[in-house]
Amino acid sequence: MTDGGADGASARLTAYLESVDLGWELGGRPGEYVVTLPGEQRLRTVVSLLVREHTTSVSAFVIRNPDENHEAFYRHLLRRNLRLPGLAYAVDGHGDVFVRGALPNEAVDATRLDELLGALLTAADAAFNELLILGFRSSMRREWAWRVSRGESTANLEAFRHLLED
Repeated sequence: MTDGGADGASARLTAYLESVDLGWELGGRPGEYVVTLPGEQRLRTVVSLLVREHTTSVSAFVIRNPDENHEAFYRHLLRRNLRLPGLAYAVDGHGDVFVRGALPNEAVDATRLDELLGALLTAADAAFNELLILGFRSSMRREWAWRVSRGESTANLEAFRHLLED
């Protein structure tokens, strides 16, 4: 039987991280590992894995508090929560959105970590553009107009050109 405590989970997590092609480092808190996942909609998602006595938690910042359309924005997140395996969107005191989850230390193994990090990346990355449109469309339009008026690059807004051009 594998060690179901924090030491066993830490050893299995370290072995997993050393076996995959992901950037990672020890975090600032005891038992914390900070992992960088590459993205498609976002450049990267930084994940905190925190091994405690009985559980290992996972958390990643998704997007800041929306500027507008709060009801539709949060409704969208709640609906997406129904499809997240072992994870959920959460909002902090500032309204910023995170995706969080936890698993028992005895469940920490390579297969489960692959599944968990894959689901977390999908939750943070795949929903990103939809969340930008729902919560920041007016800001994006102002940014687009400002860049166009000054001849600045619009490269990071190209995915939204169809929504932003007048």
